[in-house]
Amino acid sequence: MQNEEIKQILGTFSQVSGTLMNPSLEALKKAGGRIMGYTCSVVPEEIMIAAGLMPFRLRGSMSDGTDLADQYFTSWNCSFPRHCFNLALQGQYDFLDGLVVAGTCDTMRYVYDNWKKGPLNTPLLFQLNMPHVSGKVMSSYFRDELAGFRSWLQTAFSVSLTDDRIWEAIRLCNRTRSLQQALYGLRKSNCPPITASDIVSVMVAGVSLPKEAYNADLAKLLNALQDQPVEQQHYRARILLIGSGGDDRIITSMAENLGATVVSDHTCFGGKLNYQTIPETSQDPLQAIADYHILTRPFCPKIGGAYEIRKQVVLDLIREYRIDGFIGQRMGCCDCWSGELFSLREDLKAEGIPGLILEREYIPDSEGQMETRIQAFIETLTN
Repeated sequence: MQNEEIKQILGTFSQVSGTLMNPSLEALKKAGGRIMGYTCSVVPEEIMIAAGLMPFRLRGSMSDGTDLADQYFTSWNCSFPRHCFNLALQGQYDFLDGLVVAGTCDTMRYVYDNWKKGPLNTPLLFQLNMPHVSGKVMSSYFRDELAGFRSWLQTAFSVSLTDDRIWEAIRLCNRTRSLQQALYGLRKSNCPPITASDIVSVMVAGVSLPKEAYNADLAKLLNALQDQPVEQQHYRARILLIGSGGDDRIITSMAENLGATVVSDHTCFGGKLNYQTIPETSQDPLQAIADYHILTRPFCPKIGGAYEIRKQVVLDLIREYRIDGFIGQRMGCCDCWSGELFSLREDLKAEGIPGLILEREYIPDSEGQMETRIQAFIETLTN
């Protein structure tokens, strides 16, 4: 049984992850605070926080369709940005004071173009270009892009973005990463004190709440979980979830209901967010941020030349969490993740790690079929 403090904190995180405008954001807006939306983890929260803004990562998990967005996108565009844009057209993102769109792929570039030209009320828009090849030259290029972002924020919001303010924000976000790393570490045990589905809520809340309050609640949650007696649990298999998205509980809940457990993940809203921390010893905070995203954690398959880095991280997770098999998920029409998961499946198969690859829409329309395939996969792991 979870104690009351654990229930209360997880309940708050679950509520936040299940909506867009949460009570903390409402209070922030009433107090005159400003919220900056962003589309991808490659957009540094640190620079927005240093500018006095509340970063809020876009998601479309509350969407009930893409009818409005389909006037701007084709059906072979990824359904994640289509659902996000549909919510925007419904006015669900009118609380944003600005939006940063990362140039991660063509569809996301279309998001920027359509958001700029469409009938939306977001006052300020910025497109942050990112390199699509790893390496020191590209890290320097990204540093220059971050400098342009910094300059734009200073002008747009009439703030002074000093190096000291950016370092302060880096330390704050590093604290978040360290707490999340400790939370994930609890899942290494034979009897994890928190479910994978609850961790999804914790991680989504982390990109939807002010960092100071989130860190305080997460620290309390960790202390309570570590002090709580854990009942012996018997799982049929320990699974690693890999792929895009990761802001819903669909696959983790299915696995748990079938007697398995997702002990770790390598997803865009999950474990990728807390991989290591940004070194705080550099003279230049922008270069430190650029090196982190382009050299240390080039986890998006849209970054070429870094597959071996990504594969090694997955192999490390398999060893540390004693993984029996992995489930790879990709959104339909995403060629980058299609190639990535195919390569991982072949390479991990050679290491004796079986895998299941699921192609799905952001809001699934065939959950029964997914559950059947996951059940069959768990059966093979059990046998």
